[in-house]
Amino acid sequence: QVQLVESGGGLVQAGDSLTLSCAASGRSFRGYNTGWFRQAPGKEREFVARITWSGGNTYYADSVKGRFTISRDNAKSTVYLQMNSLKPEDTAVYYCAAAPWISTTASGFQLWGQGTQVTVSS
Repeated sequence: QVQLVESGGGLVQAGDSLTLSCAASGRSFRGYNTGWFRQAPGKEREFVARITWSGGNTYYADSVKGRFTISRDNAKSTVYLQMNSLKPEDTAVYYCAAAPWISTTASGFQLWGQGTQVTVSS
């Protein structure tokens, strides 16, 4: 089984940048497509971005397009989410997820990390 561990969350001001990391361990991470989701208090978990195993295909939610960049380093079994121009509405717990198929819905991912809190103050 592959385990996912997120890191890099924190408290920042609006307009700042932050990079989240999702490190995979355990069984081989090879072939897993990876996504980032977020969940704000009282709201449903929402899709943020996803990247294929090769890194050649990415997809973003409209709310983060142009501000966030997802990337991966397969040699390090790590996926990143670079977040620029952060807004208070980006405040949420951010989760990474993985699956051997491509999806943009939470139900489409089978492996999940524990989440990392991102708080953006105005």
